[in-house]
Amino acid sequence: MNPMDLQILSLLQADARISNAEIARQVGMAPSAILERVRKLEERGVIERYEARLDPKAFGLGLTAYCLVRTTFSDSTDQAKNLAAIPEIQEVHEVAGEDCFLIKLRTKDTDALSVLLREKIACIPGVTSTKTTIVLKTEKETGTLPLPTAGKSE
Repeated sequence: MNPMDLQILSLLQADARISNAEIARQVGMAPSAILERVRKLEERGVIERYEARLDPKAFGLGLTAYCLVRTTFSDSTDQAKNLAAIPEIQEVHEVAGEDCFLIKLRTKDTDALSVLLREKIACIPGVTSTKTTIVLKTEKETGTLPLPTAGKSE
Protein backbone atom coordinates (compact mmCIF):
# COMPACT_ATOMS: atom_id res chain seq x y z
CA MET A 1 0.00 0.00 0.00
CA ASN A 2 1.62 3.25 -1.06
CA PRO A 3 1.23 6.57 0.79
CA MET A 4 -1.18 8.03 -1.80
CA ASP A 5 -3.50 5.03 -1.53
CA LEU A 6 -3.42 5.38 2.26
CA GLN A 7 -4.37 9.07 2.00
CA ILE A 8 -7.27 8.21 -0.31
CA LEU A 9 -8.44 5.41 1.98
CA SER A 10 -8.23 7.68 5.01
CA LEU A 11 -10.46 10.26 3.31
CA LEU A 12 -12.96 7.59 2.22
CA GLN A 13 -13.11 6.13 5.74
CA ALA A 14 -13.88 9.55 7.15
CA ASP A 15 -16.59 10.23 4.55
CA ALA A 16 -17.58 7.54 2.04
CA ARG A 17 -19.65 10.13 0.15
CA ILE A 18 -16.65 12.34 -0.61
CA SER A 19 -16.36 13.04 -4.33
CA ASN A 20 -13.38 12.06 -6.44
CA ALA A 21 -12.91 15.74 -7.21
CA GLU A 22 -12.68 16.59 -3.49
CA ILE A 23 -10.23 13.74 -2.87
CA ALA A 24 -8.18 14.96 -5.83
CA ARG A 25 -8.16 18.51 -4.45
CA GLN A 26 -7.04 17.34 -1.00
CA VAL A 27 -4.23 15.08 -2.22
CA GLY A 28 -3.12 17.13 -5.23
CA MET A 29 -3.97 14.73 -8.05
CA ALA A 30 -6.30 14.73 -11.05
CA PRO A 31 -9.84 13.39 -10.43
CA SER A 32 -9.36 10.80 -13.20
CA ALA A 33 -6.27 9.45 -11.42
CA ILE A 34 -8.23 9.23 -8.16
CA LEU A 35 -11.05 7.37 -9.90
CA GLU A 36 -8.55 4.85 -11.31
CA ARG A 37 -6.87 4.32 -7.94
CA VAL A 38 -10.20 3.82 -6.16
CA ARG A 39 -11.31 1.32 -8.82
CA LYS A 40 -8.09 -0.65 -8.35
CA LEU A 41 -8.53 -0.64 -4.56
CA GLU A 42 -12.08 -1.95 -5.05
CA GLU A 43 -10.93 -4.65 -7.50
CA ARG A 44 -8.21 -5.82 -5.09
CA GLY A 45 -10.79 -6.04 -2.30
CA VAL A 46 -9.08 -3.39 -0.16
CA ILE A 47 -12.34 -1.45 -0.30
CA GLU A 48 -15.03 -4.02 0.45
CA ARG A 49 -18.13 -1.81 0.25
CA TYR A 50 -19.60 1.58 1.05
CA GLU A 51 -22.30 1.87 3.68
CA ALA A 52 -24.28 4.36 5.70
CA ARG A 53 -24.10 4.04 9.50
CA LEU A 54 -27.57 4.34 10.97
CA ASP A 55 -28.54 5.18 14.54
CA PRO A 56 -30.00 1.92 15.95
CA LYS A 57 -32.15 3.85 18.42
CA ALA A 58 -33.95 5.53 15.52
CA PHE A 59 -35.23 2.07 14.63
CA GLY A 60 -36.13 0.95 18.13
CA LEU A 61 -32.97 -1.11 18.56
CA GLY A 62 -31.59 0.55 21.68
CA LEU A 63 -30.19 -2.55 23.37
CA THR A 64 -26.78 -3.84 22.33
CA ALA A 65 -25.48 -7.14 23.66
CA TYR A 66 -22.59 -9.50 23.10
CA CYS A 67 -23.22 -13.19 23.41
CA LEU A 68 -20.86 -16.15 23.63
CA VAL A 69 -22.38 -19.18 21.92
CA ARG A 70 -21.23 -22.73 22.60
CA THR A 71 -21.97 -25.58 20.18
CA THR A 72 -21.37 -29.32 20.10
CA PHE A 73 -20.41 -29.73 16.46
CA SER A 74 -16.77 -29.69 15.40
CA ASP A 75 -17.69 -28.20 12.00
CA SER A 76 -19.13 -24.83 12.89
CA THR A 77 -19.82 -23.60 9.35
CA ASP A 78 -23.56 -24.31 9.54
CA GLN A 79 -23.93 -22.68 12.95
CA ALA A 80 -22.06 -19.60 11.74
CA LYS A 81 -24.33 -19.32 8.70
CA ASN A 82 -27.45 -19.84 10.83
CA LEU A 83 -26.34 -17.14 13.27
CA ALA A 84 -25.42 -14.75 10.47
CA ALA A 85 -28.90 -15.20 8.93
CA ILE A 86 -30.60 -13.71 12.02
CA PRO A 87 -31.26 -10.02 11.26
CA GLU A 88 -30.70 -8.81 14.84
CA ILE A 89 -27.18 -10.27 14.84
CA GLN A 90 -24.71 -7.75 13.45
CA GLU A 91 -21.45 -9.67 13.88
CA VAL A 92 -20.51 -13.34 14.10
CA HIS A 93 -16.96 -14.24 15.13
CA GLU A 94 -15.62 -17.76 15.53
CA VAL A 95 -13.43 -17.68 18.63
CA ALA A 96 -10.85 -19.84 20.39
CA GLY A 97 -11.53 -21.18 23.86
CA GLU A 98 -14.45 -22.98 25.45
CA ASP A 99 -17.04 -21.06 23.45
CA CYS A 100 -17.38 -21.26 19.68
CA PHE A 101 -18.76 -17.87 18.67
CA LEU A 102 -18.90 -14.30 19.87
CA ILE A 103 -21.86 -12.44 18.40
CA LYS A 104 -22.95 -8.82 18.57
CA LEU A 105 -26.67 -8.21 18.46
CA ARG A 106 -29.19 -5.42 18.75
CA THR A 107 -32.77 -5.62 20.00
CA LYS A 108 -35.47 -3.30 21.28
CA ASP A 109 -35.12 -4.28 24.94
CA THR A 110 -34.40 -7.17 27.31
CA ASP A 111 -37.74 -8.81 26.51
CA ALA A 112 -36.87 -8.89 22.81
CA LEU A 113 -33.39 -10.17 23.72
CA SER A 114 -34.92 -13.01 25.71
CA VAL A 115 -37.13 -14.00 22.76
CA LEU A 116 -34.18 -13.83 20.37
CA LEU A 117 -32.04 -16.05 22.60
CA ARG A 118 -34.82 -18.60 23.19
CA GLU A 119 -36.59 -18.70 19.86
CA LYS A 120 -33.86 -18.07 17.32
CA ILE A 121 -30.41 -18.77 18.76
CA ALA A 122 -31.13 -21.69 21.11
CA CYS A 123 -33.06 -23.44 18.32
CA ILE A 124 -30.05 -23.67 16.03
CA PRO A 125 -28.95 -27.33 15.86
CA GLY A 126 -25.87 -27.91 17.99
CA VAL A 127 -26.16 -24.80 20.16
CA THR A 128 -25.74 -25.94 23.76
CA SER A 129 -25.44 -22.68 25.68
CA THR A 130 -25.17 -18.92 25.50
CA LYS A 131 -23.65 -16.34 27.83
CA THR A 132 -24.84 -12.79 27.26
CA THR A 133 -23.44 -9.43 28.30
CA ILE A 134 -25.63 -6.36 27.91
CA VAL A 135 -23.98 -3.08 26.93
CA LEU A 136 -24.90 -0.24 29.30
CA LYS A 137 -23.14 2.57 27.42
CA THR A 138 -21.00 2.74 24.30
CA GLU A 139 -18.07 5.13 24.41
CA LYS A 140 -16.69 4.20 20.98
CA GLU A 141 -17.97 2.10 18.10
CA THR A 142 -16.34 2.28 14.70
CA GLY A 143 -15.52 0.31 11.62
CA THR A 144 -12.67 2.69 10.83
CA LEU A 145 -9.24 1.05 10.69
CA PRO A 146 -6.14 2.76 12.09
CA LEU A 147 -4.23 3.25 8.84
CA PRO A 148 -0.52 3.99 8.79
CA THR A 149 0.20 7.60 7.91
CA ALA A 150 2.52 8.74 5.14
CA GLY A 151 6.14 8.72 6.17
CA LYS A 152 5.71 6.04 8.86
CA SER A 153 6.66 2.44 8.28
CA GLU A 154 3.93 -0.20 8.33
